[in-house]
Amino acid sequence: MYTLRDIDVKQLNALALAYMGDAVYEQAIREHLLRSGRVKPNILHKEATKYVSAKAQAASVKMMQQDGFLTEEEEAVLRRGRNAKSGSVPKNTDVVTYNHSSGFEAVLGYLHLLGKHERVEEIITKTVQFIEKPNEEGAS
Repeated sequence: MYTLRDIDVKQLNALALAYMGDAVYEQAIREHLLRSGRVKPNILHKEATKYVSAKAQAASVKMMQQDGFLTEEEEAVLRRGRNAKSGSVPKNTDVVTYNHSSGFEAVLGYLHLLGKHERVEEIITKTVQFIEKPNEEGAS
């Protein structure tokens, strides 16, 4: 098993952090869907896209910023991820949305690699709540 020291994680390329964060978030969403009783394969994929789309991630991270939910360190990683140049943007989204989504994933990857799993869970839980009930989340 490879180990990354905290200093190594903090120096990782933002897109590498987003790569890790994407996997962490995808797994969490899949588990959430299965645990909530959604188990038919064709339904799972359709449901998952509501959570893992760049649009949903970007909206969620903007809400967290407005609520002051992210720490200064997380905000800095978010900016790094948002400003990283990936070289490509999926055809179903715009550059700004995609960049916010990459920032969101970079934060999750960063925290995961630092072993801050409780914080990763807090962010994912808040994201799921926002996606499932967007109007209620903004009021809290």
